[in-house]
Amino acid sequence: MPPSKSTATSADGTRLAVYTYANPGAPVLLCVHGYPDNAALWGEVAALLADEFEVVTYDVRGAGASDHPSSTSAYSLNRLQEDFQAVLARAEAGRAVHVLAHDWGSIQAWHFVTDPELQNRIASFTSISGPSLDHAGYFIRRRDRAAIKQLLHSWYIFYFHLPWLPELAWRKGWAQRAFNRLEKQPADDDRALSDYLNGMKLYRANVLPRLRRPAPRCIDIPVLAVSPDEDPFVTTPLQTDIARWAPNLTVKVVRGGHWMPRNDPRLVAGLVREHTRQVARWEA
Repeated sequence: MPPSKSTATSADGTRLAVYTYANPGAPVLLCVHGYPDNAALWGEVAALLADEFEVVTYDVRGAGASDHPSSTSAYSLNRLQEDFQAVLARAEAGRAVHVLAHDWGSIQAWHFVTDPELQNRIASFTSISGPSLDHAGYFIRRRDRAAIKQLLHSWYIFYFHLPWLPELAWRKGWAQRAFNRLEKQPADDDRALSDYLNGMKLYRANVLPRLRRPAPRCIDIPVLAVSPDEDPFVTTPLQTDIARWAPNLTVKVVRGGHWMPRNDPRLVAGLVREHTRQVARWEA
């Protein structure tokens, strides 16, 4: 059954397209997609979990059917948190929700779930291929082999900060072909050119300021950090060496590439089931 579509309005007036796979009374699973995706990324995962959860997804600002603010500052983590809170207010119905996030969805979700004011509204967090930028700032400061390896994997971040060239490459289709070959995946029809172009503002608004001035961001709720072993963008140590920030941490290193929700939705659904059942036992 396709999801119902509604709209949530963020604090700055940005309208967000929200998709709900209704299952009244079931635990809420709120999914946050990354770059350059939109909420369609979660379609197959949601279908596999819709009997057990009320799955809620949304197009992050700049993507899909949500509004596309023009200024780079509109894509700051604080603005993204306001978006999440607008969707959360519609979805939670007085219950703590489970959060599932991928790539830039995970990066921004780390910002949300480590906010002390939100932690009592979140039951668990499953993060796939996306670290906290603040944790990454401390990680890079180690200047050891793992940190240097991650910097090499992060070459594209610095590329996205260049003027005009990244936009030209997306418009011409060069970048799509290069990234699809790198990840060994076919081209996808559910991404619009605007998803590629607007999403670069996420990097430009947040990455360098956070890496230069990281803040200690801690979380007490149960966290599952999932690291695909063939991810060409995010190394396993960056995602999993976070016990000092997340003491209630479970780590899973799995076979696969960066876009697990798209390429292996059954594995993602199974990991979410396992993690949330553990949470239920911890809370019993």
